[in-house]
Amino acid sequence: MTPQYYQKETLETIARHVISKYDGSLLRTPASIPVETIMELVYGLKIDFQFIRNNGRILGETVFEDMVVPIYERENEEGYKLIPVTAGTVIIDASLINNRGDGRFRYTCAHELAHWVIHKGFYTQSGETAAMTKAVKSSESDKAIEWQADRLGSYFLMPKGVVKMAFYRNRNDRNIVDTLALLFGVSRQAMEIRLVEMRLLP
Repeated sequence: MTPQYYQKETLETIARHVISKYDGSLLRTPASIPVETIMELVYGLKIDFQFIRNNGRILGETVFEDMVVPIYERENEEGYKLIPVTAGTVIIDASLINNRGDGRFRYTCAHELAHWVIHKGFYTQSGETAAMTKAVKSSESDKAIEWQADRLGSYFLMPKGVVKMAFYRNRNDRNIVDTLALLFGVSRQAMEIRLVEMRLLP
């Protein structure tokens, strides 16, 4: 089974739909999108903090069916242990537990929510999590899946309409990227990429 291809416009629409299911007013007033709350209240996802890998490269992992997954345990001589995890669990790397308000944590949550929303059918009954790369899938397939989750995650946190509204309200601000990044609770880099994509910045 190959993942469905989504164009950017379709992903923008999906993002608006997901946010509307929680609170449509968030699409009319620029504000930080409560992605963690949407995950829990709208989709019934459970967030669990674990050290996923010893190198810290994987910050999030979405579990689509009950399974056993490896996590890194510093006290364990062998480094890793297997833990049972239920379907609908999003494992966030424990390195982010004290930074729940920062852009990296919020972007990780948004990325994993995107996997749940658009890739659930692809992963269910595959025996895989969204963070794991298996040889049975081509690298092109992996790239497409991650690109989609990155884009949709970005659109969850920075919906097009309210970003445009906030941009024009603050267009005389010399630090507009920083101002909007703070308003939407994202990193400066993420906001700059979004504004360039929307052709609001050169």
